[in-house]
Amino acid sequence: MRAGLDVASVGVVEAGADTEIEGPQAIYSGAEGEIYLLDQVNGRVLRFDPHKPAEATRSLELPSDLRPTDIVVARDTIYVWDEGPRALQATGPEDAQTRSLAVTRSVAAPDEATLSAFAQTGSQEIDDEAATRSLGDGKPARSRQTIASHGRGQVVADVNSLDKKGVSISLQIKDGAALAKLKMQVRSRIGSVELLDVDQRGRIFVLGENIPTDATDQPSTFVARYASNGALEGVYELPLDKQVALSRRFVTVSAEGDVYFLRTRKGAVDLLGVGFRPMKNGQVIDLAPPAPAIPSYALTDFGKRKGATAAMRPLDRTQVVQTALQFANVRWRVNAGSYGADPDRSCSGFARIRRPGYLHGKLGQEVIGIPYCWGCHGALPRIAAEIGAGRLAGNVCTRNDPRPDVAGVDCSAFVSACWGLSTHFTTMAIPAISRELGNPWDLLPGDALNKPGSHVMLFMRFTPDRRAEVIESSTGGCNGKVCRNIYPLASLLARGYRPVRFRGLANDMSAPTPVAAVATATPMGKTKPENARPEALDQNGAGKPAKGAAKTRAR
Repeated sequence: MRAGLDVASVGVVEAGADTEIEGPQAIYSGAEGEIYLLDQVNGRVLRFDPHKPAEATRSLELPSDLRPTDIVVARDTIYVWDEGPRALQATGPEDAQTRSLAVTRSVAAPDEATLSAFAQTGSQEIDDEAATRSLGDGKPARSRQTIASHGRGQVVADVNSLDKKGVSISLQIKDGAALAKLKMQVRSRIGSVELLDVDQRGRIFVLGENIPTDATDQPSTFVARYASNGALEGVYELPLDKQVALSRRFVTVSAEGDVYFLRTRKGAVDLLGVGFRPMKNGQVIDLAPPAPAIPSYALTDFGKRKGATAAMRPLDRTQVVQTALQFANVRWRVNAGSYGADPDRSCSGFARIRRPGYLHGKLGQEVIGIPYCWGCHGALPRIAAEIGAGRLAGNVCTRNDPRPDVAGVDCSAFVSACWGLSTHFTTMAIPAISRELGNPWDLLPGDALNKPGSHVMLFMRFTPDRRAEVIESSTGGCNGKVCRNIYPLASLLARGYRPVRFRGLANDMSAPTPVAAVATATPMGKTKPENARPEALDQNGAGKPAKGAAKTRAR
């Protein structure tokens, strides 16, 4: 698919300095083999037959006040994730090429399988216990997943760790009857494991990761296929590389057992049918090619650059985490100055509008999180004062020079602020003040995942199911603000993200700091009053403590 506005095209925002390509966030296979593609940039869902996409593509326009980042289709209802699940149904003539989607309350609330499908991509509530647990705290937690499969209805999977390299998976159907027992073993260290589907022939598809403990080895992300009796038949290796943009739901399985991969690259979006590689039952899954040469980002490489010496205050990991949570959780009311002119035509087309998505329609309302602003930087008190004084909040344009009349932070400015730096270090300059970790599993709260020239995320913790929880400032995955996200680690490494540690952390070699404060984070989620609440901005933009608390919802 080419980039564009018409029904046969998909919206893509090309990468700029310190920005990743932004394109479709998710794909999902329907009951009849059709593919639903979330075209976030163009504000719509595309529905088409993957075997002949040019012949019968349908455009389903999203409501103007929704900015979703994920999609699940169940029982002829489209569910999208925008601060929680939203049920949508199409309106207008059924044979029309373009129809509208409207929020509906006539269908039942999302069932366990739908919520579990969203949880696969990090869109879920996280309880306080899970929020404070690190990967090294005892035995990894048991993971239960529920899916609405194409071939066996609702299926429940219990995933249990065997060791660092393998898991066992017990499957049962909704009434409790046993379906199959699977085993997955990888060469290095196993990452996240997700049951994707059971097709109409009873074959079972499971997403897995092999994540080496040596940075010179290559990670792999794959879909393993098992026979109905649980025997491993082979794998589909997903073609992830540094040119592939981030997307939330990048793989789906059809009712017939076809595996499709969403690949967004410069100027194009591809839906790829992934090839199958047969394997023997019980075989260790080993897909890593010979390791390529890794470019050096040593401190000496940046010795001739100006600004390589960072002015900073002493800090430890707790301070880094607390600063990140403040950026993600701060509450403020959108005034006329921070909202800006409507409509804003200064940045149109595929350079995107100026206003971040999460602010649309929120004039006079309270919102959560500091806005994304390309090229903007500064500490939280300064940004709070600017927003309170009516400065324009956020700017997602990334093609021209940064604007001096906007408040917010871009990805690297956010990480720089969390690390206590008075200078804005871009993703290309971050290697000058950090060291790359030889083992990605050594990441601690306050470290980062950096892709030089593209994007950077602040690492929070490993979830109990071995995924990377981060806080980032981004236009796509965060809808134009600072928020928390959860990603499969191997997919980040394969896309070129490197685990790095800031050299200025006071307790650089300490044990992992429990991220207890994460329990109050509310990135992109609803809040409920409790005992404590993140800092709010008063009308003058100054930081002030506020009453209440935030119920955690992660994305």
